[in-house]
Amino acid sequence: MGKEMKFKRIISLLLVLVMSLTILAGCSQSGEETTNLDPVEETEPLAEEVQEQEEELEDITVTDMAGREVTLPANVESIATFGSIGVINAFVELMGSGDKIANDMTHRFSNSDKWAMQYEFAPQMKGAPVLENTDGELLIEDVLALDPDLCLVMSKDYIEPLESNGLNVVYFEWKETEDVKTAVTLMGEALQKQDIAEDYLNYFDEMVAEAEALTADVGENKKTVLYGNVTQFTQPHIIAEWWISAAGGDSVTKDSWVNNKSVYTQEDILKWDPDVMIVTDVATIDEIKNDSLYSDVSAVKNDEVYYIPTVAHVWGNRTVEQPLTIFWTLHKLYPDLITEEDLAEKIECFYSHFFKTELSEGQVNSIIHTN
Repeated sequence: MGKEMKFKRIISLLLVLVMSLTILAGCSQSGEETTNLDPVEETEPLAEEVQEQEEELEDITVTDMAGREVTLPANVESIATFGSIGVINAFVELMGSGDKIANDMTHRFSNSDKWAMQYEFAPQMKGAPVLENTDGELLIEDVLALDPDLCLVMSKDYIEPLESNGLNVVYFEWKETEDVKTAVTLMGEALQKQDIAEDYLNYFDEMVAEAEALTADVGENKKTVLYGNVTQFTQPHIIAEWWISAAGGDSVTKDSWVNNKSVYTQEDILKWDPDVMIVTDVATIDEIKNDSLYSDVSAVKNDEVYYIPTVAHVWGNRTVEQPLTIFWTLHKLYPDLITEEDLAEKIECFYSHFFKTELSEGQVNSIIHTN
């Protein structure tokens, strides 16, 4: 064997050795799960060293989405969530911090199996204190007994009663499409998980760009979509419009907004004749299909009435899962552009990488098939 060949062989062996010791963290676009492993020689720091390091950590200050400066402990150990608990919990769980949620969900979330996955992402919530009554009023004595390091709210009405009792309150919102980026960045700062926030925002943009590329040739053949509680003629948020367009669809309610509320009628549905209906209440599927008034509507005739998935939260509403909503919708509208297998891979990858939860094949199938 020549000297040059021996040299190349040595270099190759060294590269293999380096790669075996350094495996990048994250879930790749191909769905492969990888792990960041420490070198074998490296030992865990002594308990005394960890304590000293924690004592040296200084408080941090963040500016929330109400423009308030809030000082927080550098190491938040317990989090209480109020109001839109499903939405807020999803942001916390995205950061891999679901185990820090210290309260159970209120009755409107826990009275059905719709949000059952919340207890898989954060099982310690089950049986934990409930901090609001059925009318949404704070049970302030229970909150003070819990004494969380951080209170997260999406309603400004909660700020004063919590803050006046000495609690750390961070307000965030998601009213416009781009708010999600500010909210995720804020959450990363509050929980000292800036790397995860950046990772997610890159993922968000990549998913939107991928969907745009896949649907580039749809052109004027876009399918029309009606989303919301169709039998009550309501659509939850303006931000529940953008993912329809991102999936290559055309939302029929896009011009029906008045003062942040979508207003329409049965006559509008008949006039729009949507190709696809995506509903927020599973019980309404049969109601719509059995209503003779809608028998000639394309979505009903072609059996394209679907129930939007709920995992951490309702996918069509304010949830960090909306990038998956795009591809789920794209699959429903144009199944030739993204296969069921590709969609399943994206779903598995997302929850494994961000929520640190491995979904079963049955769970993934139940998310994909909803009509």
